[in-house]
Amino acid sequence: MATTSDLAPTRRKASGTASRASSTKPREEQLEDQVAQLQADLKAIAATLAKLSSEKVNEVRTVAKDEVRHLQRQGQDVIEDVQEQAGALEKQLKDTIREKPLTAVASAVGIGFILALLSRR
Repeated sequence: MATTSDLAPTRRKASGTASRASSTKPREEQLEDQVAQLQADLKAIAATLAKLSSEKVNEVRTVAKDEVRHLQRQGQDVIEDVQEQAGALEKQLKDTIREKPLTAVASAVGIGFILALLSRR
């Protein structure tokens, strides 16, 4: 990351002869020079802010991508856990049906009858 001194605009120091020469310039020219210097400074500041914001955007983008990958892994783990639990429940249900087939058939008939009654209303 760039430091403030790297990004700050450089100021020109007036030498002794230049300051004497500038005092002889008309006031309008001095103001124009100052405005030009201010414009240059503003452009340098704008460039610095653009660079800093670009760096921050890149940092945020990288963090966001890392978070997305992390959340995808977590989601995949949750899906695998749910699949394992569903498989275990299915196996348990099949085992129960094999052990007590009459109870399973009676339960299915009872649930079907209740659903039929509820769906008529």
